[in-house]
Amino acid sequence: MSFTLNIETDFSPQEVCESIRSALEHEKHVAKYKVKRYSIICEDFEAKFGYSSSELKAKFEAGNMGDESDFFDWYAAKRGLDHWNKRLEILSGISF
Repeated sequence: MSFTLNIETDFSPQEVCESIRSALEHEKHVAKYKVKRYSIICEDFEAKFGYSSSELKAKFEAGNMGDESDFFDWYAAKRGLDHWNKRLEILSGISF
């Protein structure tokens, strides 16, 4: 995969690269933080209910969970964890 960058300014390529690198590093830091926070939430629910977040997600999507608000919160945390794990994997694969 390749990207094209069209910047018509007086900035040097080095300045542009450093700005992009900094933004990507910041986003990677945010992703790591989000993964950590969502992992903690999921782990707390796993301890409380005795099964994995992946099991919860499958059961929830199949409509086999009750209406307890904890299940909705857990499902949202698992989806957030999956999203940020994917994002972190993408960001970790970018190099200059």
